[in-house]
Amino acid sequence: MPTRGTNALASETSPYLLQHADNPVQWYPWCNEALDKAREEKKPILLSVGYSACHWCHVMAHESFEDDETARIMNELFVNIKVDREERPDLDKIYQTAHQILTQRAGGWPLTMFLTSDDHTPFFGGTYFPREQRYGMPAFKEILQWVASVHREKLADIRQQNESLVRAMRSTEPVPDRESKINREPLYEAYRALQSSFDERFGGFGGAPKFPHPTNLERLLRHFAATSVGGDAEIRALQMAANSLLRMAQGGIYDHLGGGFCRYSVDQFWMIPHFEKMLYDNGPLLTLYTEARQLTGEALFETVARETADWVIREMQSPEGGYYSTLDADSEGKEGKFYVWTPDEVKSLLDDDEFRAFAARYGLDGEPNFEGEAWHLHTFKDWTQVAADAGVDEARARALVAGAKPRLFEVRSKRVWPGRDEKILTAWNALMIKGMATAARVLGEARYLESAERAVDFIRTSLWREGRLLATYKDGRARHPAYLDDHAFLIDALLNLLQCRWRGEDLNFAVELADVLLAHFADRENGGFFFTADDHEALFHRPKPVIDDALPAGNGIAALVLGRLGHLLGENRYLKAAEKTIRAGWRSISRFPHAHNALLLAVEEFLDPPQTIVLRGGDELSRWHARCVEKYAPRRLCIAIPADETGLPGLLEERVPRDGPVAYVCEGHVCGAPVTNFDELERALAPLETRIEITVAGY
Repeated sequence: MPTRGTNALASETSPYLLQHADNPVQWYPWCNEALDKAREEKKPILLSVGYSACHWCHVMAHESFEDDETARIMNELFVNIKVDREERPDLDKIYQTAHQILTQRAGGWPLTMFLTSDDHTPFFGGTYFPREQRYGMPAFKEILQWVASVHREKLADIRQQNESLVRAMRSTEPVPDRESKINREPLYEAYRALQSSFDERFGGFGGAPKFPHPTNLERLLRHFAATSVGGDAEIRALQMAANSLLRMAQGGIYDHLGGGFCRYSVDQFWMIPHFEKMLYDNGPLLTLYTEARQLTGEALFETVARETADWVIREMQSPEGGYYSTLDADSEGKEGKFYVWTPDEVKSLLDDDEFRAFAARYGLDGEPNFEGEAWHLHTFKDWTQVAADAGVDEARARALVAGAKPRLFEVRSKRVWPGRDEKILTAWNALMIKGMATAARVLGEARYLESAERAVDFIRTSLWREGRLLATYKDGRARHPAYLDDHAFLIDALLNLLQCRWRGEDLNFAVELADVLLAHFADRENGGFFFTADDHEALFHRPKPVIDDALPAGNGIAALVLGRLGHLLGENRYLKAAEKTIRAGWRSISRFPHAHNALLLAVEEFLDPPQTIVLRGGDELSRWHARCVEKYAPRRLCIAIPADETGLPGLLEERVPRDGPVAYVCEGHVCGAPVTNFDELERALAPLETRIEITVAGY
């Protein structure tokens, strides 16, 4: 039997890897020691990829990796490598793609792949395997024995299969299109595809499990704005986005007591979530709800934005300033236990009037909706019905529910908490910085701006070393060379932060990051950007992602922000790189436009370049700036620079201050005369602005 103790994961910083440090499996992190051992001993590699908040990762760990007999087989037959997909998205991306090609099925986590000992090419794999035969799947121990025998006896066949796999992997990469004219058709085709998959009754796209898909919702808002500016507003796009945001806010995917969104809903109704809360979902959703409030005037969207931002500051921001990664789905070994209630439990905490109103609102007066024995909060009745059930008017019903929530939140806070993964990931932090900056700008909330600034300052201080960015930080250790997403998302965050207020060091940081992208990530021959840098560890494949997955495609955000920086600074290197990135992905975009929503942002701004406004001045500067950012105008970039700021880069040096405020307004390469009159500024702003007042009935 294996001797229990710590394995080679004990010195890691990843909470996920540390969860496995005392397994009887002799795990290694992905490292030269493990790869050399596999090569020298001619043992295949068992690669297990997961993350700390992953429910089925926990299940497989309890069933197999903590089992002495399973561990004995793994240790005898394989070199076992455990990877945190959040720390090493480079490895996760290539082996997820390989899994999809090998199995012709979508991947996920835990990802279980078996690699050849020398070149690390996968030859078999799956996701979760049970310890005993069930769910129509063989027992994990049987899989282990079979895979080891195939590697031992049929290595020549594996080599032949691997050659085919490598060719197939290469074929997934975008092929540049240097001849076609970049046009609007993919923008309209993406909209039609989203229409066809839209759930008319419950919002969102498709059925169960149902994910928020922020990139889809952003495309709908942008499509509405673009058609509005063109004079033929596609109101249906706004309706689909607003309805989806409403349904999510009403559903159990949203935390009605603490704010923030869970990963996805296991049903089509948004009722019961997979309870993990991920920073990378909540950053884009914070941006979306804030922009939806700006566009529609709907108060509900502001409430959700504020509660989400408050949750992040309260529970997910470290004392050092960076944002933590996730809250686990499980507590006390059971998914969702932290969040669910019984009617008796709630009744004991509220008075009779409060309970009647709260129970009607959130379904505690009906049948249990969670595993047949508990109640998870989901908005079941509108305020008219709640008021009727509680025997009060609507204003009183709202007040009763609002008064009940803090008491329930306080009691819930005393329960055993889900685990928190306190890794600080650069890319995910950038998504939240953008969300906080957007909320600060639109809602006028200084706390959100302060939160975003603390996170940026932390990244600059702790994850920016000698002109290069690092991807992850925990317990005082910054590690792993940063990826495409880290750079592109962070530039996007900095540009959004600059629209709140001016800090020269933020613009300089954005320029430095852009220059690193061009120097180390660019595909100079074919355009676009690789996911890893040219001096990154050599892996068996180097992807160039253009399709969105759980995150927007890094190439799409890179093309967008390089285009914006190029216009802001008059830097043609950035503009050319943005266009080459679009052309690198154009054939893929043309085939499946709705899978490329991040790149479609760049396409849209290539065809209709952003309106760039640089404000200079003194006393009136804040008033002019407030007006420029007041309304939803997604193609606008507005930066207000104090009169005493000097040494500005590029074209900004030419945007000189005057005695009073002045606005330099450009549309792409075309700039008008400096604007020195507020009424003239109004006229310059009006063509790009759209606002529609809507009311979410009954909410």
